[in-house]
Amino acid sequence: MLATDSDPIVAIATAPGRGGIGVVRVSAGRAGAAGAEALMQALTGQTLAARHASYVPFLDGNGEALDRGIALYFPAPHSYTGEHVVELQGHGGPIVLQLVLQRCIEAGHAFGLRLAEPGEFTRRAFLNDKLDLAQAEAVADLIEASTEAAVRSAGRSLEGAFSRDIHALVDDVVTLRMLVEATLDFPEEEIDFLEAADARGKLAHIRAQLDHVLAEARQGALLREGLSVVLAGQPNVGKSSLLNALAGAELAIVTPVAGTTRDKISQTIQIEGIPLHVIDTAGLRDTEDEVEKIGIERTWSEIGRADVVLHLLDARTGMTADDETIAARFPAGVPVVRVLNKTDLTGVAPAVSALAPVEGDGLREVRLSAKQGDGIALLRAELLRIAGWQADAQSVYLARERHLIALRAAREHLAQAAAHAEQNAQSLDLFAEELRLAQESLNSITGEFTSDDLLGVIFSRFCIGK
Repeated sequence: MLATDSDPIVAIATAPGRGGIGVVRVSAGRAGAAGAEALMQALTGQTLAARHASYVPFLDGNGEALDRGIALYFPAPHSYTGEHVVELQGHGGPIVLQLVLQRCIEAGHAFGLRLAEPGEFTRRAFLNDKLDLAQAEAVADLIEASTEAAVRSAGRSLEGAFSRDIHALVDDVVTLRMLVEATLDFPEEEIDFLEAADARGKLAHIRAQLDHVLAEARQGALLREGLSVVLAGQPNVGKSSLLNALAGAELAIVTPVAGTTRDKISQTIQIEGIPLHVIDTAGLRDTEDEVEKIGIERTWSEIGRADVVLHLLDARTGMTADDETIAARFPAGVPVVRVLNKTDLTGVAPAVSALAPVEGDGLREVRLSAKQGDGIALLRAELLRIAGWQADAQSVYLARERHLIALRAAREHLAQAAAHAEQNAQSLDLFAEELRLAQESLNSITGEFTSDDLLGVIFSRFCIGK
């Protein structure tokens, strides 16, 4: 813990702007119960009953009422931060809240009350063992969730579902480590440890459980981050029409004139609760128009950052030489869906088909009519397939890229442990070391093994007052 982690802190805990109710929150830190009581006396003129809502005036330095509202006192350790907490719930005008906040700082000057930094209340909750790190991150994810599915998944993480699965994995790894290291301590015991203790079977079970947790976490990361989908192709193949069809609104200008879209147009839509950040870009072609050239450069920049590229073609002409040139420049490893638009002009029904196998699980082709809306559902389903989404995934918890990196690292260490296990007792020391590294990776998710630098990065992204 840093020296400042025990400072008394205060902040406005509600969003900026005007509202019916505004909350000012104080966590007393090292000032303890005495500091909380002094603040209550200065602000309300009385000592508040624990966990009881009291309708009181909020007093200025002269004893005049700044506002009237509900005051609450939560003694440690039964509070959000685990410290003595006072909350003042008054009217939500920005000026009156600032006045109450300033009065708190004045009244708490004697014991060092200061403004809280972003995420500092939740950081206190983590440091005081009220939440583990995965649950603390879920607080911010719940606030920022943009879909119902993301809200429910963040709620599961906050309730501890993700943490429980991680702790179960760690417990299994620790149990296996104890068996391995006990054998290392008694090398004179001439037994085949790997066979007698079924170490390989235990390790296989741990790896299977980790794969399950990783799959759920990937789903959660999709709910949190979404998928970046770039519409690319030659001018006048219907990219803007497809964006409008996916979004269900007229977002982009649609004309028969090639090159109408000069710059990217972005829209976030939802499919099964997954945010899709769809980007309509300038048509790709050779041009002397300087403005259009800039738009084309930006198109390639967006393609380079895409999670999925929808390569639009005119269904009447199919794949032309120019389209082949465009396809050759797509980044390796990025899924590409070939979309043949304007099927309403060909008489061919909308459909999805697999083409010649390429890197990954193969190139797929979707035939549709953006103008008529035929086949849009097929494209949405294809995007979900690429994302790896399972419609019946009820146990998903929201996860961050940090969690996925840690889970993948743990999986790699367990794979190395399995390789050493195949070499039997000659590699038991390396087996034990890989298990230790896997445990450290898993512990970093819940914060049992986490650097102060990482904590600073995580909590600095929270809103002030949370």
